[in-house]
Amino acid sequence: MQDNFTAHSSAQPAATDPAPDDLATRRRRLRFRANHRGTFETDILIGQFVDEQADSLNADELADMEAILEMPDPDLTDWLFGRLPLPEEKATPMLRRMVDSCRTRCGK
Repeated sequence: MQDNFTAHSSAQPAATDPAPDDLATRRRRLRFRANHRGTFETDILIGQFVDEQADSLNADELADMEAILEMPDPDLTDWLFGRLPLPEEKATPMLRRMVDSCRTRCGK
């Protein structure tokens, strides 16, 4: 007779594969955080971008987006509106996508 671990181990996802429910929870949190940052303009710009992208983001991209949302609003706002150039040390592919999207939306 097999023990429970052996009997069920083949049906379990690998440790590196997040469960679909985990991704869905992270996406919901991400949407909330993107739309409730405290600065109206940033809420709109970041919130729209996240709303458009969230469902297609994989776990690594979600982590990148979560890291972006940890950045201070004044910095993000300046980069998104093009008031300041995006510093190379901060220019992850996800942040570049966000900046490009926001600047296109703002007509810059």
